[in-house]
Amino acid sequence: MQDEKFRKFSKELKDNMSRLQTKRQVWESHWQEVADYMLPRKSDVNTERSRGDKRNIKIYDATAVHSLELLASSLHGMLTSAAQRWFQLRYKEALLNESDEAKEWLEDAMDKMYIAISRSNFQTEIFENYHDLIAFGTSCLFIEEDKDDIVRFSARHIKEIYITENEKGFVDTIYRKFKLTAKAALEKFGKENVSRDLAVKFTKAPFDDVEIVHVVRPRSVFDPNKLDKQNMPFQSVYMEYETGHIISIGGFREFPYVVPRYLKASNEIYGRSPGMNSLPDVKVLNTMVKVSLKAAQKQVDPPLLVPDDAMILPVRTAPGSLNYYRSGSRDRIESLNIGANNPLGLNMEDQRRRSISRTFHVDQLLIQENRTMTATEVMQRNQEKMKILGPVIGRLQQELLQPLIIRVFNIMLRNKQFLPAPEILVNQEVDIEYVSPVAVAQKGSQLESIMRGLEIFGSVAQIAPVTDYIDENGLVKQIINILGLPAKMIKSDKQVQELRAVRQEQQAAQAQMQQEMMQSEQARNAAPLVQALNGKQQQ
Repeated sequence: MQDEKFRKFSKELKDNMSRLQTKRQVWESHWQEVADYMLPRKSDVNTERSRGDKRNIKIYDATAVHSLELLASSLHGMLTSAAQRWFQLRYKEALLNESDEAKEWLEDAMDKMYIAISRSNFQTEIFENYHDLIAFGTSCLFIEEDKDDIVRFSARHIKEIYITENEKGFVDTIYRKFKLTAKAALEKFGKENVSRDLAVKFTKAPFDDVEIVHVVRPRSVFDPNKLDKQNMPFQSVYMEYETGHIISIGGFREFPYVVPRYLKASNEIYGRSPGMNSLPDVKVLNTMVKVSLKAAQKQVDPPLLVPDDAMILPVRTAPGSLNYYRSGSRDRIESLNIGANNPLGLNMEDQRRRSISRTFHVDQLLIQENRTMTATEVMQRNQEKMKILGPVIGRLQQELLQPLIIRVFNIMLRNKQFLPAPEILVNQEVDIEYVSPVAVAQKGSQLESIMRGLEIFGSVAQIAPVTDYIDENGLVKQIINILGLPAKMIKSDKQVQELRAVRQEQQAAQAQMQQEMMQSEQARNAAPLVQALNGKQQQ
């Protein structure tokens, strides 16, 4: 039995969560409709669903489903592709980026981060995260330490989370209500930490669900010099929702939940999405297709006009069936013309499909690159995509990728997964640079300007010494930075200086050798003349 202090604390958490639930209610019906028509596997936002039941019964046209899948796959490939590196680390102190020792340590750290991420469940969970983001406008990814894989990622259902922002517009508080079986709860938290009711439930019905609340919020008062969980910047509380029993109170050094928004209004907390924007078209299209299917059925199996006195009933419509009528009667069975063959409906359906595709940027995403395209053409195609997705990419880099990378880096740093840092790196901060295909495309205009400038300088150089104004070393470094080439491919300044010194020595030795050869050749050519002159003098 917990004391009065814990009961007051539990009541405070429940009251706060109740307020967040009230604020979120207006969103839930919207999310439910989006899920019903576009992401049916998660169509249980505000509707109780049995596990394994059919959830696609409202879908008569899958245009929106396929479009959402395409956009999710495209964002995954453009931002967090498993086939190539998508981020680099740099020091905020510019001089450290020129230090070979500092760069080697950071390069080793990046290699180990990529290995840890690839060995974890990151790719599956981040892909699910993109689906939630495009459908609901808000997604949630939990990043935690793992004994086996160093880090572990978990995409959380939108129905589980209740969030709020700080004054800077970043999500810093989350209440997550989720279900665990009594057996799983005891395994996760330990029998000594759960309530007596939960312990009894484990004995009688171990597979029945219990509701757990996980609260993560900033601490207003803590000592950053202490390393215990009670003095971390973020408080972490697990609580049994029904009984209010506090299971544990801990903390995190970084906010463990990553909560990006696709698009967001300035006066709203939850995000907006292409799924929400396309919902009217999707609902209309599904209704139209449903009607078209009924019309097609009526065309294939139309209602019949049957005389009431000439036929021997019942009327048989099965293939090969016989219908009898009285001899001499002119009455026949005829189909009723209901005007089901209406091409206008099909045209309207196509219009809705095109509208849905535009909302999900399908036309831009399906621009294919063929083998005959030059690197410049490929970059131009990527830039066309960026014109459409640029604002979204910027928000995702800030709200998804940046906190994710920082969280993984700090987890690995605390667990001593990196080499011992040199003394010059003590208390130094690192910055993130994105090198994914879309990030390179963002810098493409800068590269185009450089290449265009070099072309102009090449023409002008015939009449003016414009190359005197160009810092060749700075130019090369800038191009390398824009292209996002790996650091291992690039020689250090020291290596370049040594290479240039050797080259100069070789050139000097070669020039000296050529001079000596010329002198020797001149001497050989002059020898007959000297001999002739000497002969004349002797005469």
